[in-house]
This record gives sequence, structure tokens and C-alpha cells, in this order.
Amino acid sequence: MTAEEIEALFVRESGDYAFARWGRLLAPVVFGVEGETLGVIKGAIEAVNQLAGTSISETDPELGSNFIWFFFKEWDELPDVPNMDRLLPDLGPLVARLKEVGANQYRTFRFDDTGAIKACFVFLRMDTHLRTVPAETLALSQVVQSMLLWSDLAFRDRSPLAVAGETTVLRPDIAALIRAAYDPVMPGAADDPSHALRLAARIGTLT
Repeated sequence: MTAEEIEALFVRESGDYAFARWGRLLAPVVFGVEGETLGVIKGAIEAVNQLAGTSISETDPELGSNFIWFFFKEWDELPDVPNMDRLLPDLGPLVARLKEVGANQYRTFRFDDTGAIKACFVFLRMDTHLRTVPAETLALSQVVQSMLLWSDLAFRDRSPLAVAGETTVLRPDIAALIRAAYDPVMPGAADDPSHALRLAARIGTLT
């Protein structure tokens, strides 16, 4: 990938460059699915973390769980979840906004003092469309989009996944970018577009 292509993946609609990766091990927990789907999600998390050269943990010493997934049928269910307003302080207006635009997914991040990711919350409203998506594809897509603070425009026109035969896989260019982003020499967060040049250089070194 060129530096320009990488930069475009982290420049937000506001025009700001904003990059962050996880600064700690992921400690995932999933609500609202059966055991079979839970295994699929865990497998996707492990696979992407292996790619990044990191691993997952049973617990986070500060938060307990820091990568929390919620599956549900309607956004109106969220306000009834105990302590959800602590995870999402603007819960009421957010639910109204998500309903208005017909959203079926939402992710939000928390960051540590260095700007690195310390928590991610994934919300999936299982509408008609998402129910037709294979569990493996849905899980891999969500994990990839949660591993870095991508631009809000990053995958609007093109998915981070690709189809290889009958299997859905991570695009090779996105896989290389994640691997480079988690190289120990790279920072946990950056707001200068020159960071994209460093990522491009690391990809060249690691391939």
C-alpha cells in the first residue's frame, strides 16, 4: 500500500488524521449469542490478534472486560440493559440517532492517557441484512474494524474482507497494514499524517 492509500484509511470526514491501536491485551466478552456463535467470534479475535502479534486475555486488570460485544434485535433494548448508560453516557440521544438512520451496527472506543485504545464496545442489531451474513464473515469484519481506530470513511466503499473461493478472508493489504501497525517500533497513537509514511515503510520491511 502507498502512504497515500494508508493515510486515506485514517483521515476522518472532519479532515483530521487519527490513528490508534490497542495498548493492552484484549479481554473480550460477548452477550446475546449462543455457544456456537461465541466460538466463531473467539476464533476471529484470536486469528486477527495472532496476525498482529498480540494475544487475548481472560481479564483486563482495570476494566475486567475491555472488548464487549452486544447482539440484540432492536436499539430500544439498550436502555433496559443495566449500567448501559455508564458505557454510553449519551445513550438516549444515541439510540434515537441510530434508529433514525436505520443503523444495524455501532462501535465506540475508549482510550488511555497515551491515546492508545483501552476498550471497544460493539453493538449489532440483527436486522434482516445481518441475519443473512455468515457468522464467520460478520465476526471477522467486526474484529478487523475494532483492531485499529480506522477513519469513519475507511470501509464505506470497500470492505476490509475479500472472497477467496468459497471462503471470506481478510484482504492482504489490510492484513499487512494491521501487522505493520502493531510492530513494536510503531506508536500506539498518532495524529500526524506523516505516520502513514512510517506505516508504509514498515509494510515494506515486513513483507
